[in-house]
Amino acid sequence: MNSIKIKKTLEHFLLEDIGDRDLSATIFSPSQQSNALIRVKEAGVISGLSLLSYGYGLLDPRIKVVLGKQDGDLVEAGDLIAEISGPTSVLLSGERVLLNLLQRMSGIASLTSQCVTALAGSSTRITDTRKTTPGLRIFEKYAVRCGGGYNHRNGLYDAVMLKDNHIAASGSILEAVKAVREHVGHMTAIEVEVETKEQLLEAIEAKPHVIMLDNQIPETISEWVQLVPDFIHTEASGGITIDELYAYGQTGVDYISLGMLTHSVKSLDISLNLSISQKEVEV
Repeated sequence: MNSIKIKKTLEHFLLEDIGDRDLSATIFSPSQQSNALIRVKEAGVISGLSLLSYGYGLLDPRIKVVLGKQDGDLVEAGDLIAEISGPTSVLLSGERVLLNLLQRMSGIASLTSQCVTALAGSSTRITDTRKTTPGLRIFEKYAVRCGGGYNHRNGLYDAVMLKDNHIAASGSILEAVKAVREHVGHMTAIEVEVETKEQLLEAIEAKPHVIMLDNQIPETISEWVQLVPDFIHTEASGGITIDELYAYGQTGVDYISLGMLTHSVKSLDISLNLSISQKEVEV
């Protein structure tokens, strides 16, 4: 992840939560020190640990973060993933924002890992989509990578995707691809979405870099990928569930894009506990 972008984004998030000051933390002397232990409360794949150092570093450079795990590691309930020490008030002021991000990113990494496992033995790759939470895209797409998945385009600026509305407004797939090639350079990938065999054949004639086979069952995907030349990548998309992944992985499609990795994920349960007199007190 881009460290400059991370710091600027975290700065915004921390300002949103803390505002002018953390009123609850005013009960602590600036000199009071504590240790905090971060543990996972359920099994999964961890992601976002680097944010602890970035976030607490913005609040107070005296904060010390020691990691017990690395991003991408499998974890079990009870595992200690990080220990943080420094002023008590600062530990508590940054706790909620950083824990929220860590939990969401780890949930995404965990679900991605489950999807990758479901495709075991297949050459098909799992990718995310642009269905990310506004403001969190850099973190959510990184979490997908931690779970063993791959990133689709990052935004509207780094690749072309011609979907049904683009095609309808242009008149045809051939016209849409021709028009976009007049505006982008040779390094920009072009993807075309198709929903019928007729559209597939027209897309093949247009020679984009990727053809997305949208909302098709595995049997149809198996038939269609045989028609696509090797120089064009194929992608399956459209409401595919984790239980269906194995069947789609047997079709020969190159990629499966899953919006659910980021738009419907459950956060991993993670807690931060202050360590006081060798006892952990959850906050």
